[in-house]
Amino acid sequence: MAGAGTMGSGIALACAMANFRVILFDVNAEMLLKAGAEVHKNLSYLLNKEKITIQNFEQVSQSIRYVNEVQQCKADLVIEAIVEKIEVKQELLSALAQINSPACILASNTSSLSISVLQEKIADPQRVAGLHFFNPAQVMKLVEVVEGNETSKEVIQQLLDFCRQINKVPVHCKDAPGFIVNRVARHFYLRSLQLAENGAATPGDIDAAMEAAGFKMGPFKLMDLIGMDINYAVSESLYQAFHGAERFTPSVLQKQKLLLGELGRKTGKGFYDYSSTSTTQS
Repeated sequence: MAGAGTMGSGIALACAMANFRVILFDVNAEMLLKAGAEVHKNLSYLLNKEKITIQNFEQVSQSIRYVNEVQQCKADLVIEAIVEKIEVKQELLSALAQINSPACILASNTSSLSISVLQEKIADPQRVAGLHFFNPAQVMKLVEVVEGNETSKEVIQQLLDFCRQINKVPVHCKDAPGFIVNRVARHFYLRSLQLAENGAATPGDIDAAMEAAGFKMGPFKLMDLIGMDINYAVSESLYQAFHGAERFTPSVLQKQKLLLGELGRKTGKGFYDYSSTSTTQS
């Protein structure tokens, strides 16, 4: 697992809980410490709720090894979950391709970047695919298994099998802007943001209406959970992919939050304020 942020640590935990041995790599030692603390917190919650035993707790904890040198990131399957910039991802995956065997599968957790473009500069591109988890990765069942232009059918089948082994529900899709979920859900966010921008309703009222209609979480709470930076990047990616189509225009309101550093739960403030014990609309 390459990248020890929220998604990386969540995916690592999901794999470890399914009895896989996991190497969690990040160049930032502080991120590794935070990831370890997050894994411990999540396991402690499950232990307190009697969802796992103390033996499970210890076994899963010991199944994850934290490293900060890319040379130590050797495995049969490597999943990257780093910044949503294609050049950065290509550079990391190229380095991982060189230190791992040709049989090693290289998967990207990207939520919006083209897998076909991503694999263009990677040795043996047939082993490169998308493996898009959803936050929190250790809880959410869905995983999009994305087939790029060069991805082999054998690799896709192996990834589908792997997802089932870690108790996920895989959905196979061809490479396309936004894949399935982000393509379909984009207007859930953008139309909600447009209502708030126009002053037709507050984020809190929009969330309350959507939750009362049966959604588990309203769009603004969900954007805070995902992270403003990630959610905005997906909108920007789709906007560019569809050549500036008006329906995919990124929100000015969301960009303001991004510029202010109000990224949601991970910074303590987004559309809601998480700095106190109670969540309030900001």
